Amino acid sequence: MSIADGSASGAPGPDELDARRVVQVVITRRGGEEWRGSGYRVSGDAVLTAAHVVRDAVSVTLRFLNEDGDVTELSGEPEPLWEDSEVDVAVLKISNDAGSSGLHAAEVPPVRFGLITQPVDCEALGFPKFKLRPDNASSEFNRIALYRDSHHAQGKTTPWADLRTGTLEISVGAPGPDPGGGSPWEGMSGAAVWSGGFLIGVVSAHHLTDGSGRLTASRVQRWYKRLAQAQIDQLGELIGLPARAAHLTRLPPPPPHPPPAEGDPAEALAGEVSKQWRKEEEQRRVHDPFPLPVRFRCTDRDVFDNWANIRQLPRGAAAKPLPLAGELDQIVDAYTFVPSGRLVVLGKAGAGKSILTLRFLVDWLDARTPGDRVPVIFGLGSWDPAATSLRDWMCAQLVRDHPFLAAPAARGGNLARVLVDTGKILPVLDGFDEIPSGLHGMALKALNQATTMPLLLTSRPDEYTEAVNGSEDSDVLTAAAVIELEGLTVDDYADYLIRASRTIREGGADHTVWDAVLARLREGPYTPGTANLAEVLTTPLMVSLARTIYSDAPRRDPEKLLHFPTPEALQDHLLAAFVPAVYQPAPNDDREAGSPPHRRHWTPQQAQHWLGYLAAHLEQLKTHDLAWWQLGTTLRRSTRMLVIGFLAGMALGVPTGIGNLPVDLVATEHGLGFAIVRGLLVWLLHGLVAGLVFGFVYEFAPRGAASKPSTLRIQIFGETRRNGAEIARRFMLGLVFGVPTAVVLVLMDRLIVGPLGFDDGLGGGLRGALLLPVELGIGAGTAFAIMAWLETPIDTTSVISASDLLRTNRKNVFVHMLVWLLVLGVPAGIATGLTPGQVGGFAPGPMLGLLAGLVFGIEGAFAGGLGYGLSFTAWGQWMALSRMWLPLTRRLPWAVIAFLDDAHDRGVLRKVGAVYQFRHARLEAHLAHAYRARQDSTRRGVHPVGKPGTMGEKTSVAMDTEIPDRR
Repeated sequence: MSIADGSASGAPGPDELDARRVVQVVITRRGGEEWRGSGYRVSGDAVLTAAHVVRDAVSVTLRFLNEDGDVTELSGEPEPLWEDSEVDVAVLKISNDAGSSGLHAAEVPPVRFGLITQPVDCEALGFPKFKLRPDNASSEFNRIALYRDSHHAQGKTTPWADLRTGTLEISVGAPGPDPGGGSPWEGMSGAAVWSGGFLIGVVSAHHLTDGSGRLTASRVQRWYKRLAQAQIDQLGELIGLPARAAHLTRLPPPPPHPPPAEGDPAEALAGEVSKQWRKEEEQRRVHDPFPLPVRFRCTDRDVFDNWANIRQLPRGAAAKPLPLAGELDQIVDAYTFVPSGRLVVLGKAGAGKSILTLRFLVDWLDARTPGDRVPVIFGLGSWDPAATSLRDWMCAQLVRDHPFLAAPAARGGNLARVLVDTGKILPVLDGFDEIPSGLHGMALKALNQATTMPLLLTSRPDEYTEAVNGSEDSDVLTAAAVIELEGLTVDDYADYLIRASRTIREGGADHTVWDAVLARLREGPYTPGTANLAEVLTTPLMVSLARTIYSDAPRRDPEKLLHFPTPEALQDHLLAAFVPAVYQPAPNDDREAGSPPHRRHWTPQQAQHWLGYLAAHLEQLKTHDLAWWQLGTTLRRSTRMLVIGFLAGMALGVPTGIGNLPVDLVATEHGLGFAIVRGLLVWLLHGLVAGLVFGFVYEFAPRGAASKPSTLRIQIFGETRRNGAEIARRFMLGLVFGVPTAVVLVLMDRLIVGPLGFDDGLGGGLRGALLLPVELGIGAGTAFAIMAWLETPIDTTSVISASDLLRTNRKNVFVHMLVWLLVLGVPAGIATGLTPGQVGGFAPGPMLGLLAGLVFGIEGAFAGGLGYGLSFTAWGQWMALSRMWLPLTRRLPWAVIAFLDDAHDRGVLRKVGAVYQFRHARLEAHLAHAYRARQDSTRRGVHPVGKPGTMGEKTSVAMDTEIPDRR
């Protein structure tokens, strides 16, 4: 340890104890007595000290020393800028800046704060009583003046002493006893305590019973437990204190880790998870204007294991409960305080469980070092414990959200399996209550089979209690502590709603739309309507909905919230009004203030309808994960078969019919009329064959992997390739698919086109009829085999958004079409160009071969490549169903992805990996219910407002939202 002295070597940095910033605080109290303490200049005009030092001060003098021992005195404001007696900390304001010790305000670098997790060395610089010295140079009238010199106390401290009081015990060199019987350390109070260049406490007391070698300090870490968030924010502005305890630097620093190996999947995953959830935190406006103070405590319910198991104690050891109470930014501390690493978080609907998991993940990643577990949020609503083991399901979710983890691992399996099996994943299991009804007990048993797996699990209380206590063979989650979220109070959300609202100036006074409502909630007595509002606003969900509807837009009066007959009616109002509020255009302007330039302006009624369809779609699938590749899967199977078959038929019929025109005009002596009629007939017949083939293949093929997005990309150069067995399997699949299709096409031409008088003589007779199935079968097999050879897992640089997965799958289909064009077109062109003899009056040669190759290649690209893509790939079904059929039937907009991204930007949806979710299950359920009610009304012919079935006019749903004062 060393103290910077401001020498010529350069100004001290923020990680050094700077002697020029150490202060002796001299105060005069109301009774005229003079007191002394110590302090530290933490900013240009602020000094950090102990609150009891400046108690009852009427004047304050601040004395600074420089390296030459010269003293500079500055005046301080007797009224502290900030103080709190419970933590015994105060911040003084320097009245003037005369350049204390040559250090001016502009030269004062910021202070960094830390917390200790192990015993560490520490130091403090102050002015204790035992450093009292005579000043011979200042003798006057035979009296010797006295002064206090500085003392650099060096010692050790530990996080495990003074646990009950939450202070720091500092072991230092013991001075001699005070002759007057007091403490030799008087005057040291207020000195900053440092370790490793970080401020970890402020000296506050010396207990004589501890001996003269022990000092007590106010611990920075405990400030977060004892101060309100508003006080922490004030300290942040004054002295640079971080807003959350999780942002304090942990001391001692962890031992240096070797840099992660290049391509380490755990580190790549940590990077992706961090990037995604930090962006999501910004999108959810968690810190605008500040996070709501969600609090938690140990639950009172009988749903947790024995404390000895939770604390991992040896047999026979007595166990006491862990103190697991805190606020949102202390959730990582609470989790790490549980030795088993298994924690359950209970909270009613909208209580803040999702925000807590988000805060846990971000804070964990802030403190994470290479090699630590990577926290990953898994939505339990998609897990069926009766069909899939926990680890298999986690692997599938990882591959879905992070496609590069599908890459094969060196020892078998894929990278996702390696990360799960080697303990590199910290599962954050969100929504235990969303597991299908009747499977909670089975899910709990599956979780108990993984007794060594650390985890954080969230659930609503009733469902979890029922799973734990619902039957004779029920059991608690082994070794798991259980905490429960508390409801918000008026004081918790009052400032939040006020600061989120626009200031209204009337009569010279400033106020907001919430002032009158909050006054009613604070004052009492409550009317029934006031009591209903107070009950509803105990959850962060309802507070955020109220803020969006009434704070974020002008001319909306929240006083109407005081007049609902029941809490349920008020909640329904907030849920119903939310979507129209976020989609309401700005008054007198086509563009919303601050909206992105690419944002589309859908009307509230359109958005309500489309979001309602999406919510009903999720309800039918019994999941909360909105995946683009599943959007059409809730249509009737017959509808999907007809749409796929029609488009696949068009894909073959159109290019085949059009391709016949130049072929017949160039290679035959028939005229234009014959070519057109024959082209239309071939279009119809070949399209019918393709439609029937692909439609029935789609109908009877297993859905499974075909409807999921591919986790492969096309790579021409590289070493990661499919094995030979997979390439051979693909070739046989193409052969089996191509030969029968070609036989049917030959029969159509010979049995229908010819007898109708439209045989153009280019069929090649019996030889052509026999060769076409072979050529098409080998061509299809070759195309499939080449695609298998080109496909490789998505690499670790891939982004995990829905649009990126969509682009990758679309690119794969286009490459598939190109391969078909080359595989069928090149051989056909060469064969035609080298055929001896005249062809319809034209000599064989390159031009004729090029024409034939283009025609056959384009037909193959659309028939084989696009037909295969429509029937067997997620992108093809997405295009057919979600981009065409659903918009045509007015269930979704034409720009589906743009609409989903926009809904995410507006806060209606959230992103979880590669899928979307509604911001809360209650909002999803409300929208689904409203959509079904509207559909039922439409089927009965009931249209309260506007034309039947229209979307451009106000509908009954818009009327039900009850947005007040719409002017």
